[in-house]
Amino acid sequence: MTAPVAVVTGAGRRLGFCTCQALLDRGYRVFALYRTSTDEIGQLVERGAIALAMDLSDPASIEQGLAHIRSQTSTVQLLVNNASEFTADEPEHGALARQAARLFQINSTAPMMLMAGLSDCLRAGCSSLTEPTLVVNITDIFVEKPNPKFAAYCASKAALSNLTLSYARLLAPEVRVNAIMPGPIRFLPDHTEQDKASVLAETLLAREGGFDSVVQQIIALLDNQFMTGALIPVDGGRRLA
Repeated sequence: MTAPVAVVTGAGRRLGFCTCQALLDRGYRVFALYRTSTDEIGQLVERGAIALAMDLSDPASIEQGLAHIRSQTSTVQLLVNNASEFTADEPEHGALARQAARLFQINSTAPMMLMAGLSDCLRAGCSSLTEPTLVVNITDIFVEKPNPKFAAYCASKAALSNLTLSYARLLAPEVRVNAIMPGPIRFLPDHTEQDKASVLAETLLAREGGFDSVVQQIIALLDNQFMTGALIPVDGGRRLA
């Protein structure tokens, strides 16, 4: 029996790495896309993943990566657009415009290119209309409740949320397209204790969710064949605070 194929961006760290591990556990042939090689990429390769360098800020790099994937497989059962860049708005107007262009390229245009560029493979991976293939876009609760200090980032993720709805219509019925909106999953190393306390004070469940909370939702979407066009918060209730 041929193993199902998954393509995961941002595979070299954090959520992307954990997602790849879970998919390998389920018997997937995983294309692990990364910008910078890490020890985690080495661990994935040791488990059988196919590591592929791709700079999502560079459309030419994306096209090269897509061509490589299509040369290796004619079918894809799962695409996870996980990679993103998260930065506060630049204070100077010119710098802000350049920053916004980069954030939109990485956070929305690149996932769109991957959905479009792999659409034939995703359709071909659908064995029957009761088993459509799946795209999962990782967005953010800031899509619904933007932080004005990160306006460009929030807008780029809102664009990906809208693309999720568009591609759910475009690729149906062979392909399902959904988004997961994480909240405080795992703090970054540069978050201060004050930052953490402030975020958790605004989170109904008052704790980090951990990467597994999002991985579990990806697995749930794989197992539930009747969900498409859904924008699913995994945020411990922070968007309600």
